Amino acid sequence: MAGGNAIRGSRVGAGPMGEAERGEAAPRLRISFWCSNGHETRPSFASDAQVPDTWDCPRCGFPAGQDQDNPPDPPRTEPYKTHLAYVRERRSDADGEAILAEALAKLRGEI
Repeated sequence: MAGGNAIRGSRVGAGPMGEAERGEAAPRLRISFWCSNGHETRPSFASDAQVPDTWDCPRCGFPAGQDQDNPPDPPRTEPYKTHLAYVRERRSDADGEAILAEALAKLRGEI
């Protein structure tokens, strides 16, 4: 059974809020950023805020700059290297042969 509530179905503060209740909005700047894929992103900044040189593109994740004709280069992704690849960067083949010969000599009991 319904009580005699005249504003049934609404809640306190559900009305439209205007500038009178919220206060005046801060002045904003919308700056365009372009990535190397040609995507444009337009984030808004406070007018007194420092605007960054680059911004991450929300569509592809590449860095975006303010110059449409010369966007920043996408980051280079290095391929996965195995432990053996790192060892080969530090040691030459001759060093590897010497270390292997020493290890085999220890196993055979020659040292």
